[in-house]
Amino acid sequence: MQIETSGILINMRPFSERDMIAHVFTHDNGVMVGMLRGGAVAKKNKPLVGQFGTVSWNARVDSQLGVFHFESEKNLAAPLMLNGDLLKIMNAVFALIYTLIPERESYEHLYQRTLILLQNLASESAPYDAYLKWEIDLLSDLGYALDLTKCSGCGRTDDLIYLSPRTGRAVCASCGAPYMDKLYKLPINLNITKRFISGVCTAQGAEIPMARKIF
Repeated sequence: MQIETSGILINMRPFSERDMIAHVFTHDNGVMVGMLRGGAVAKKNKPLVGQFGTVSWNARVDSQLGVFHFESEKNLAAPLMLNGDLLKIMNAVFALIYTLIPERESYEHLYQRTLILLQNLASESAPYDAYLKWEIDLLSDLGYALDLTKCSGCGRTDDLIYLSPRTGRAVCASCGAPYMDKLYKLPINLNITKRFISGVCTAQGAEIPMARKIF
């Protein structure tokens, strides 16, 4: 069996003295796992986390680990290397994809949003705001969309100042007044999305990645 697509190398770990196990977030097949033969000792075209390129995955049967052939076209991490905040964002993106996205399920919208974020992160005037939008997209694609269009209690579209931690829906000032100590205060920020993401991790039997805990 052979699969050819494009993707972002999001994780690698040693398999032997020469080989690596890699996770690639692909355009067509979501997260794919395979072996990069010689990846640990390569001097030319060395695979690095953050590279984007063409991916070929081969295995005799679909259930096998399979072997990657990865041709890097661009290192998305390179423009971020001298900025600690941008590296934190990239590491959080990759850690959340690795933790929460199931293997071989297509997440084309999230893939495109991830590629756009990483390609433009170095030139963003407000990189954490751009990352916040990415986390909101992640939650939506995982089935936890945040709805800020109207009050979940009365349906009004103005004076929306709260967010329900249970439903992820907006709540207006009057409906939220009796429960204000239990609601999140809008606007959405990274602390709020982290709480939702932590809940998703718990539901999947995982812990929120350390790369996301640190900010």
